[in-house]
Amino acid sequence: MEVCCDLQVDVNGEQVFMVDKKTLASFSGRFSKLFGKLKGTSRSLKVIFHDFPGGAEGFELMTRFCYNNGTIEITPSNIVLLYCIAHFMEMDGDGSGRLNILSQTEKSLEGISFWTWPNLVVALKQCQDLLPASNSSSILEKVLDCLIAKLFCPFVTSTYVSSSEHLSFQFSSARSSHSLKTNCSQTTWWVEDLMFLSINLIEKVIRRMMFQELDHSTIFKFLFHYRQSKSMGATTPGEKCKITEVAISLLYLLDRSSLSCKRLFKIYQLALSLKISKLYKNKLENMIGSQLDQATIDYVLVPSPRGKKYVYDVSLVLRFVKSFLLEKGCHLSQSRLKRVSKLMDSYLAEVAPDTYLKPSKFAALAMSLPDSARESHDRLYQAIGVYFKCHADLFEEEKMSICCALNYDKLSAHSLKHLTQNIKFPPRGAVEAFTTEQSKLRSLLHKAYNLKTLDSLLIHTNNEIKHEKQDTEHIIPIYTKKLDLPTEAEKLRAHLQTMHWKTLEMGNTCGTMEMQMAAIMKSRLSFRGSIQYLPKLFP
Repeated sequence: MEVCCDLQVDVNGEQVFMVDKKTLASFSGRFSKLFGKLKGTSRSLKVIFHDFPGGAEGFELMTRFCYNNGTIEITPSNIVLLYCIAHFMEMDGDGSGRLNILSQTEKSLEGISFWTWPNLVVALKQCQDLLPASNSSSILEKVLDCLIAKLFCPFVTSTYVSSSEHLSFQFSSARSSHSLKTNCSQTTWWVEDLMFLSINLIEKVIRRMMFQELDHSTIFKFLFHYRQSKSMGATTPGEKCKITEVAISLLYLLDRSSLSCKRLFKIYQLALSLKISKLYKNKLENMIGSQLDQATIDYVLVPSPRGKKYVYDVSLVLRFVKSFLLEKGCHLSQSRLKRVSKLMDSYLAEVAPDTYLKPSKFAALAMSLPDSARESHDRLYQAIGVYFKCHADLFEEEKMSICCALNYDKLSAHSLKHLTQNIKFPPRGAVEAFTTEQSKLRSLLHKAYNLKTLDSLLIHTNNEIKHEKQDTEHIIPIYTKKLDLPTEAEKLRAHLQTMHWKTLEMGNTCGTMEMQMAAIMKSRLSFRGSIQYLPKLFP
């Protein structure tokens, strides 16, 4: 049959095709609409496409379908391309009853569950290349579902050999040796094969994995390797930053028990150099904090931010501890808590000699964990001793605020004996009295604040009642009981005044105590040469 080639088609600037417009228009709604507007024109036409799916290869595939009277072999290697062409050229039927390419591709997709792993990966790669990043087409969903279902198998042969001369994608596992595959874990054999995923598609893949309940530890390993691989291939700091932020955002979706503290710290080190946004930095810190019991002292010895004089970033470690305690709350196991307490004791010993570390920061570190976290306070006592030795100019009040972290009942006999001879430590009785008075003072202030708030509320209520009395005198009997409220308010105000005086008295007591302690310390220093002074250990 003689074919009239009366149409030039320039495909994405790659190649120009001479085709019969009538043949193409009989299958393509897009061509049919275009040529319908040009009826009666006998001269040759030229159509230019700038974004034809698959370029020249895709257009050649479409013309083969049209010239073969609507038939073509559909395989896993070309089904996604044909599907995209069908939508782009509106090849979804013309009402003539003739089979169209869209219906044929959709019918072929019914057997997708029988596709091999290499076929599914090729299809996913084509979806990434041909479909917009925001597209949620049915073919992408089907490919993802079947591909992720394969991940539950202990091992699937993934060596790929191209069977199509048109396929440009070189399967990553074809470059991997068989020995590498055999050494691969039975749960992560597929990781290398999905390194081609773009950062636009990776989120959809991860969420699909989670929806199908793939093990979160496996997902974590994949994401860690993915971030590492993509960062190595990135050419600019901006690209690396984007990849890291996407990885952190996806890691944050995983169950905390599946995370590896060691690998999270590696990401954190990179994140510091990339200057990622504060949002993602906070997410990463929360994840690290949740697994702080896995950390070793080397992980947490993070240098202080630029411009700071102190050696290590103490504020960061305090945030880690806070995240750790908040993660499980009352369900935190004692074994995990004890591991963190050992870590913190080691950290305190490392930062104690730092002369630029403020007493408030050191006290915050010492008191960051509950008392139940430590079976013994010996190491804590030793760290405090080093801090006092390296900070000879501390005020007694600063020393006592730090010693509030010590539980004297959890000190060994050796540490207690050493404490009695250590003039750098305040007497135990003074520390315990200071702690008690501070606690009482805080309690009183809290009660006073609550009473003041309640008093204001009662005064406001009283004013409202008076206003209602003026406007609605005919319903006074209903409020007879409420009019007693001013009397209650007066009582509460009187109680509030009493509490205020008690608060002032407590402040005076604390001031007197400080003066007495200063006198005691002076006396101890003056008589130390002739008499060995032993502080009172028990009240």
